[in-house]
Amino acid sequence: MSRRRARAAIGKLLVENEAGGPLSDGNQKRVSMTPISLDTSPYWSTSATFPPFAKLNSDARADVVVVGGGVTGLTAAYLLAEAGRSVLLVERGRCAATDTGHTSAHLTMVTDTRLGELVKRFGRPHAQAVWDAGLSAMAQIDGIVRRHQIDCGFDWVEGYLHAPPDAKDAGAVESLKLEADLAGELGFDAAFQDAVPLVGTAGIRFEGQARIHPRKYLAGMAKALAAAGGRIHENTEATEFSTDPLSVTANGHRVTCNDVVIATHNPLVGVGGVTGATLFQTKLALYTSYVVAGRVPKSTVPDSLWWDTASPYRYLRVEPHRAYDLVILGGEDHKTGQASDTEACYDRLARAIVALAPGIEITHRWSGQVIETPDGLPYIGSTADHQYSATGYAGNGLTFGTLAGTMVTDRILGRPNPWTELFDPARKAIRHGVWDYLKENADYPYYLIRDRFAGAAGRSLRSVKRGQGKIIERDGTKVAAYRDEAGAVTMRSATCTHMACLVAWNSAEKTWDCPCHGSRFTPAGEVISGPAESPLPAID
Repeated sequence: MSRRRARAAIGKLLVENEAGGPLSDGNQKRVSMTPISLDTSPYWSTSATFPPFAKLNSDARADVVVVGGGVTGLTAAYLLAEAGRSVLLVERGRCAATDTGHTSAHLTMVTDTRLGELVKRFGRPHAQAVWDAGLSAMAQIDGIVRRHQIDCGFDWVEGYLHAPPDAKDAGAVESLKLEADLAGELGFDAAFQDAVPLVGTAGIRFEGQARIHPRKYLAGMAKALAAAGGRIHENTEATEFSTDPLSVTANGHRVTCNDVVIATHNPLVGVGGVTGATLFQTKLALYTSYVVAGRVPKSTVPDSLWWDTASPYRYLRVEPHRAYDLVILGGEDHKTGQASDTEACYDRLARAIVALAPGIEITHRWSGQVIETPDGLPYIGSTADHQYSATGYAGNGLTFGTLAGTMVTDRILGRPNPWTELFDPARKAIRHGVWDYLKENADYPYYLIRDRFAGAAGRSLRSVKRGQGKIIERDGTKVAAYRDEAGAVTMRSATCTHMACLVAWNSAEKTWDCPCHGSRFTPAGEVISGPAESPLPAID
């Protein structure tokens, strides 16, 4: 069956929500998903192309060999090439097509393991460190997108952790309140709400989360990697790892190197011992997660992220288009290979997405795989001499994959990284240690700009969208903040230099206008017309 016929068929099969609210599985007939059972291509692969790269066809030498062309491998390769290292990346299939290509593409620092649970397991400083690490990864993505002007739909949005529609436990609401308070105490932008948008149940609003088209983003980063001198070889499977000298054999060709980065979803053994690798596998739990997606009219669903507190939980986001929005709903997780009726997983998600957006035209469905660890944290770091691996991202693949690429780069370049011990694959239990976290890592680049991404000051700045101006409050002062199309922010005093009235943003003309006597200023605060004669003073 063609994709077009399949989409039309599934659109006819979906039931309407007669009550106008969420539907429970117990009062519905099953919706057959058979008409699209032959097509499980992720939306990302059907909506973007990835530049092709040739197979490896000769022996080679590189400072670093990266095995795997998903978010982890491409991030590490790009950052290393930008730092002047010679890098050769091999991918057994196409880049950004396997595990990264099957994501739902939420970008959030909020982990699957609740913040309160992280505090119980590791203590407050380490729990804050985990979420800080996620924010740093999001900042890294933002910087790469802006630096190379990658058109990938990246934008900062709000995220909502909420009780499921059928939640009846009052204790669950109280738990959300405590979680919101804890997040705020640790410096994150979180606020409890009695009813979050769209679903109407109690939850937590997290400001400063993000969404992205992962394939477009990685395609742009691959081009930047190649421009920096990095080599990418697709359809090139690594089959042998050797020491003395360190080398990787792929497509029958040997590549010698100083360091190896194993960036496969489930790490290869590499030069590590088979026994150790086998024991390591016992610490990993592999789950399959399902996704359905469909078109709705613009603004039917707010442009935000949602995920609920059910187990397994469901997660939803929007991918905006010019003429419509694509709504993406995922969930129904189970241990891989342990569900006898996988069609039922798609069926339940189809019913849920119709309940949230009646009239939706379902166009895609696919599944992906996530890997969980016993303590809820990923494993990122050295697994043998000059060999680095990363896995166990759970539901934060893009976030932790980007973090892993950054951490591995720091290790290879000999730079300190504040999260090395926290995510070390051989870590021992980190329990309630005394750790002045911010003080000890104050010089790390992320902590030099942390206030832009967390806390009240960051919250107010992030509310200023690209191409817009907004009056915000900063340290008790009214500030006229403007963000240009490249993302750079200009801050000027919001007090008119004529008679000290507060200016207002004119969205049509993109000017700061004084409502008292008519003075007008450019986004940078320069005088356009009086009676004001002096520009708006700069704010540091």
